Amino acid sequence: MQQGRRRVTGSGADRAGVSAPAARKTGRMPSRRAAHMRAFAQELRAEFLPASALAVFAGAALAFHDTGRWRGWLFLMCVLGVCALHAGANVLNDYFDHRSGNDAINTEFIRPFTGGSRLIQQGVLRPNEVLGLGAALLGVGVGVGVYLVVLAGAGVLPFLALGLLAGVGYSIPRVGLAARGAGELTVALAFGVLPVTGTYYVQTGTVTAGAFALSLPVAVLIAAVLFINQFPDSRADRAVGKRHWVVRLGLKRAARGYVALMGLWVIVLLLGAGAGMIPSFLVWAALPGLLAIPASRRVLRHFDTPAALAPAHALTILMHLTVTAALGTMLVLARVL
Repeated sequence: MQQGRRRVTGSGADRAGVSAPAARKTGRMPSRRAAHMRAFAQELRAEFLPASALAVFAGAALAFHDTGRWRGWLFLMCVLGVCALHAGANVLNDYFDHRSGNDAINTEFIRPFTGGSRLIQQGVLRPNEVLGLGAALLGVGVGVGVYLVVLAGAGVLPFLALGLLAGVGYSIPRVGLAARGAGELTVALAFGVLPVTGTYYVQTGTVTAGAFALSLPVAVLIAAVLFINQFPDSRADRAVGKRHWVVRLGLKRAARGYVALMGLWVIVLLLGAGAGMIPSFLVWAALPGLLAIPASRRVLRHFDTPAALAPAHALTILMHLTVTAALGTMLVLARVL
C-alpha cells in the first residue's frame, strides 16, 4: 500500500508526464531566452520609431512629387537604416542615464513618454546587455547606410556620418550634446532634417531647397517632443549635470519656450510655402496645429506637476505624427491625382 502513497516530486511539466526538454519543445514551459528577447524588444521603445519612419516618408513623398518616381526598395532601406539609428540612440541613452545615476534618482517620469525603459533599474537587463544592444543597432544603421552608398552614391555618406554622430554624441559623456544644451538641436537634425533631406537625396541624387524647407517643420516638431519630455525628468537631469534647455530655463520659462515651439513649426511651414520652396497646398498640414492649443494651456498651467503633463505629451507626439504624415500624403496625392 505504501506504493500508492509515493511522494510526487519534480516540476509541473514532470508531474504532467512531460519531461522538461519536451515541455520546452512544445512551448509549455516559458523560455528564458524568449523572455530575454522580449525584454530586448521592449528596450527598443519601438513606439517612438514611427516619428523617424514618417520623416523618411515625407522626404520620399517630396521626391515622388518632384520626379514622379518612387524607388520602393531604397525607401524601405532608408526606413530601416534611420529607425535602427533612432533605436540605437534610444538604447544608448538608457545606458548612459544609468551610468550617470540619472534613472536611479528619477521618480517623476511619466510612462511611456519619459524616464527611459527602466529595464536596467528593474533588473530585467544588465547594463552591458543594453550597451551591446545599442551598439548592435547602430551597427545595423551603419550597415544599411553603407549599402545605400553603394546603391545611391557617396553623397549618402555625410547624412550617415551626421546621423551616427548625433545618435552617439547625444548621450556619450565625452561629447554630451544633451548635457551641453545642444540636445534639442541634435534631435531636430537627426530626426527631422537628416531623414527628410537624406531620403530625398537617395531617391533623386540631389538635395533641393524644397527638401530642406520641408524638413524644418518636421524638425521643430520632433524637437518639441523632446522638449516637453524633459519637463518630468528635469530635476533628476539637473542633479547629474544634464543641462538641457528645460533645466537651463527653469520650468516656468521653459513652458513659454514650449509655446514658442508650437508657433515656430507653423511659421516655418508657412514661410516655406510662401517663398515657393514647397507647394502651397502643404499649408493645410498646419491644421493639426490646433492640438497645440490644449497642449500649450496644460503646459502653462501644470509645468511643475509632471503627472498632469501626460495629455500634453500625448498631444505633442500626435501633432508631430499627424503633421508629418499629412505632408507626405498630400505630396503623393498631388502627384497621383
